[in-house]
Amino acid sequence: MQPRIPFVLRVAALFAMLLVLLVPLAAAAAPPPPVEIQFLNVSDWHAQLEPLAGNIGGAAALAAYWQQDREANPNTLTLTAGDAFGASPPISNFFNEEPAILALRMMGVQVDTFGNHNFDRGVAHLQQMIDLARAKKGAQPGSPFVYVSANLENRNRELKHTKNFKIFKVGKIKIGVVGITNPEAPTLVFPGNFGSIVPTDPYAAANKFRAEAEEEGAKIVVAITHMGVEGFNNGQPFGPLIDFANNVSGFDVIFGDHTDVQYSGVINNQLVLENRSKGLTYARTKLVVQPDTGQVLNSSVEFITPTVAGVTPNPDIAALVASYQNQLAPIFNVVLGDSTVVIPRADACLNGVGRTCESKIGNFIADAMRNTYGTDFAITNSGGIRADLTCPTVDNPSDFCPSFIPPPFPITRGQVQTVLPFGNAVVTLAVNGAELKTMLENGVSAMPAANGRFPQVSGLCFTYDISAPAGSRVLSAVRQASDGSCTGAAVDLTAASSYTIAENDFMASGGDGYPVFFSRATTRDVMANAVANYVTASSPVTPAIQGRVNCTSSGATACPVVTP
Repeated sequence: MQPRIPFVLRVAALFAMLLVLLVPLAAAAAPPPPVEIQFLNVSDWHAQLEPLAGNIGGAAALAAYWQQDREANPNTLTLTAGDAFGASPPISNFFNEEPAILALRMMGVQVDTFGNHNFDRGVAHLQQMIDLARAKKGAQPGSPFVYVSANLENRNRELKHTKNFKIFKVGKIKIGVVGITNPEAPTLVFPGNFGSIVPTDPYAAANKFRAEAEEEGAKIVVAITHMGVEGFNNGQPFGPLIDFANNVSGFDVIFGDHTDVQYSGVINNQLVLENRSKGLTYARTKLVVQPDTGQVLNSSVEFITPTVAGVTPNPDIAALVASYQNQLAPIFNVVLGDSTVVIPRADACLNGVGRTCESKIGNFIADAMRNTYGTDFAITNSGGIRADLTCPTVDNPSDFCPSFIPPPFPITRGQVQTVLPFGNAVVTLAVNGAELKTMLENGVSAMPAANGRFPQVSGLCFTYDISAPAGSRVLSAVRQASDGSCTGAAVDLTAASSYTIAENDFMASGGDGYPVFFSRATTRDVMANAVANYVTASSPVTPAIQGRVNCTSSGATACPVVTP
């Protein structure tokens, strides 16, 4: 018979055994520590490989800033939301947009979606860009990245190697990225460029594929949307990005794009933000996340202005950019002529993108079209005009302009190409007065909102009522007199009359909602060539605001204010 163990010792032993069992259980039950996830994004980059005025941005500087950010926090996802190429400066546009994709790879972008300008050259070209983006590391500089867009019907019929969403593992946390293309995108590019692709309801698509990403294990889900803020009403933002945020739910972050407006805020418990375009700013967005649950404990957005002086630009990207600059210099540094005045993209109502009022640059381009082909009138959409025509007074060594002391203001071939990057051609045709009125009505139909369809005209002046219903706003039109003043004979805006016009082939094919006249139009030269030749033939030039587009109001909607 074995000796009996005292009761106290037996209890102590049992307690010790329980401790051995419970300590691991307690350790297992302890939640993992929070993880800080960092997102780096740029909006509407448009292949801005070179620094902007003031030595801000450019691919080499952005890459250096992002490298510093990643070193500070390796748990980083880098993304953008469409139009990273298209409507690009010559340094990318002239080389089939390949420089933009190579730079994005070298900058470390990991995922992008499609904006309207990604389709500027059609789906076949877009497929080439997708293939270049996803090329294996070593086959091309930098690292591959992917494209996602959840609201494109027939996407897989036209484009290979694209998805609705992509899941990334960052800091051991699965992050789903859902892409959204702006629904109106097909109307903003040359008709047919989307092939059979049709944008669908962005809200339904976003909600559906957010849920699918979560089912596949995503703890955090973000949307990259080619939608932006259009403005502020009493301090409150409005526009497609805000509408999107109000009609979807469950996203941790919604990244906006497209409209060149800086914004951040919380809508429907979702963090929403947009940068200035072309790398003028980028956003550093941080989420403190509980890894096991995906709960966001804290969030913040910081907008950074990436000055070249603030970093040592990435030398490999700088060398890439320089190689393209060297190839372009002999062509684009050529001075075509001079202007006695600055010819800005901004219009007479100080809209920076020239989409609310008559502009000097719009007048000059329309004059070039009309005078080159001897038509009665010319009309061009403001959305096709992308930069100042005259060289900047502050010298930028990376542009295609000389250093100079004004006046006069030089105009180079590179500047003309930057103004008109789409490769559109001028077309001429005959229209009757009623068809001309339809064109003018379409041009002012979106007012007072800034819109690329806003018309810049030559040979005529017209008046519209901004408070009247769209389609019934144009009140009258007159011819321009020989001195350019709006004192000529009345233009008959009925079917009984006939006039010759010059416009661009994008408009003639139905772009920006203009009537489809292409089947009866005669195609002329590329717009950029017509404008370049007109600069040389007319130099020195002195475009002016002449009252070609006149706004009145019969109601509560106010006309934009013209600044002399």
